[in-house]
Amino acid sequence: MIDNEQERAPQGIDVAKPSVSRVYDYMLGGKDNYESDRTMARMALEVAPDAPEAAQANREFLGRVVRHLAAEAGIRQFLDIGSGLPTQGNVHEIAQSAAGDTRVVYVDHDPIVLVHGRALLAVDDSTTVVEADIREPDTIINHPEVRRLIDFDRPVGLLMFAILHHLADEDDPAGIAARMVRRLPSGSYLAVSHFHNPGEAHPEVSEQAYTAEKIFNDHLGTGRWRTREEILACFAGLELLEPGLVPLPEWRPGADDHAAPGITYQTFVGGVARKP
Repeated sequence: MIDNEQERAPQGIDVAKPSVSRVYDYMLGGKDNYESDRTMARMALEVAPDAPEAAQANREFLGRVVRHLAAEAGIRQFLDIGSGLPTQGNVHEIAQSAAGDTRVVYVDHDPIVLVHGRALLAVDDSTTVVEADIREPDTIINHPEVRRLIDFDRPVGLLMFAILHHLADEDDPAGIAARMVRRLPSGSYLAVSHFHNPGEAHPEVSEQAYTAEKIFNDHLGTGRWRTREEILACFAGLELLEPGLVPLPEWRPGADDHAAPGITYQTFVGGVARKP
C-alpha cells in the first residue's frame, strides 16, 4: 500500500511517516493523506472518538474569526501561520467574500501543503503561500513574498490556528507569538486555537489529553496539550475579545455551525485579541 502511495505522491513527499497536516486532513474527511496518516489518526480516534468533530470545530472557528476580522474589524490583510492543506472555506475565500481587496499569505513548512497551495493559488495575485518555519518569525516577516503582499504599516490579522501546540515548551510558543506581534502595528489582531488540558477541573478530560499527547509525541513527534494559563500567555499585552479564551464552539457561535464535540470539546480552545 505504501509503495503504491509513494508512486502517486508528489516528488519529495515521504508518505511512510505521518504528517500533522495530512492527519488533520483525514480528520476533516479530506483525501490528501496516506496510510501512515490514517494509522496515526485511527490511534487518536481510539482515545478521542469525536476528534473529527473537534477538527471541524476548528475550521468553523477559523471561519467565524476571519469573517469578523474582515467584515467588522476592517482587516484587509492576513498572515496565516501553519495554514495546513487547502480545504473548503480557506482564509482567502472567506476574507475576500467580505472584502474583495483582501490579501492573504499562507505560511507552512510541510512540502505537501506547498504543492497543493501553490496549485490552488496559481492565478490569484492577492494570495500566496510561502515556505517557512514558525520557529523563525523574523524569516517569515522578512520573506519577499510576505513583504510583497503585507504592508506592516497597516493592521494585520495574524492567524495561528492549531499550530502553537505543535511547538515544544523549549521552543517558547508564547515568546514566538510575542515576537510576531511586536512586528505588527497597533490595531492588528492575533487569533489562536490550541489543544487544552483542563487539569483537575475536568479529570476525565485531562486524562484524555495526557493520553492523546503521548500518542502524538510517540508517532508524530509533536503535540502539547497546555493549561489555560499557558495558552493565555500567547496573548500577553493584547486585549482579548469577548468571550475570551473558550472551547472553540463557544466563540461567537454561528447558526450554520455543525460541530458538537463530546469530551474533546474541552480539549481545544481558542481566542482572538487586539493589539492596542
